Amino acid sequence: MRNKKTVATLNEGSVRAATAASTVAPSGRLLSVDALRGFDMFWIVGGDHVVRSLPRIHDSVATREVAEQMEHCAWAGFHFYDLNFPLFVFVVGVSLVFSLRRMLACDGRAAAVKRIAIRSLVLFLLGIFYMGGVANGFSNMYFAGVLHRIAVAYFFAALLFCFFPPRALAAICAGLLIGYWALMTFVPVPGIGAPTLAEPGKNLAHYLDQLYLPGQKFEGTILSTMAAVANCLLGVFAGLLLERPDIPPQRKVFWLFAAGVVSLSVGLLWSLQFPIIKLLWTSSYVLVACGVSAILLGMFYQAIEIWKLERWFRPFIWLGMNALTVYIVANIVNFPRLSLRFVGGNIKVLLGAYAELVSALVGLCLVMWFAFFLYRRSIFLKL
Repeated sequence: MRNKKTVATLNEGSVRAATAASTVAPSGRLLSVDALRGFDMFWIVGGDHVVRSLPRIHDSVATREVAEQMEHCAWAGFHFYDLNFPLFVFVVGVSLVFSLRRMLACDGRAAAVKRIAIRSLVLFLLGIFYMGGVANGFSNMYFAGVLHRIAVAYFFAALLFCFFPPRALAAICAGLLIGYWALMTFVPVPGIGAPTLAEPGKNLAHYLDQLYLPGQKFEGTILSTMAAVANCLLGVFAGLLLERPDIPPQRKVFWLFAAGVVSLSVGLLWSLQFPIIKLLWTSSYVLVACGVSAILLGMFYQAIEIWKLERWFRPFIWLGMNALTVYIVANIVNFPRLSLRFVGGNIKVLLGAYAELVSALVGLCLVMWFAFFLYRRSIFLKL
């Protein structure tokens, strides 16, 4: 692989310089982590549209079920598309282990904390911009969204990593998940009484947002930050495993799979009492999503770091090494709409039932070309 200059990406501005001899950058960064991040981005920036178009070609129970997986659950439940957000937060946690370890060793804790604060603030401000900025007035601004949540989860998880050893982090993570469950289960909601998760609007997280969160709101953001930080810490534990030189690579894959199965199982069992709800980022949702994330990380690590199949994952690597840039540009450019300049109008009519699929594929190809262009030119957004 061509040598790359030092770069920094969305989750922690991590340094990479890939070499032809290894998929591990001199900085210790793993391309399997970049590829997994890119896999996540693939479904966010166009892969979902491709799958959603399938029922237009052949309407059946199977195609409708597959297409439905590309939509978020309206309330309780778990679809494939509900994995995207927590998977990204999980990868943020994996990455910060490598970047902060270097920063702490080279610059010290004070410098690391300063860098964490600046990066988190910039990412939060980018989140406001992504959600429309002040276009609709200050009262309609979004202070809760994807980049906002990543910024806050990274901020707290990174600070905890700087000040606490792994065992303490594990206790904190468990405390956050259990504490959030206890608050949502046992604390009465003013004006409602006993909380219920059977429907939206009757839980403590929703109440606190209505009371304290300015601008546009989702179901519950402030209180669910507890679970989001735990989500990031679970990624930190995976990063701590991957950075250890004394554990053979194949054994690392085994532990990732084992941890993933345990987390998934506990999450499913917990969901019997504390439902899997993405809008509330429930503890069961975090464990299920992070369980799947750990298994996926094990699969990517096996394929890229052990089997050396990097070339088969290069499109994901292009996306993963420029995740923030692609995400923001896709919001501004609107690649699905841009694709209609190539396959819209009369061409769309001629394509008939295949029009939506072709349009989705063209839009996805435009995104991939953009990511490839940035990669080849060594253009990376640095935070």
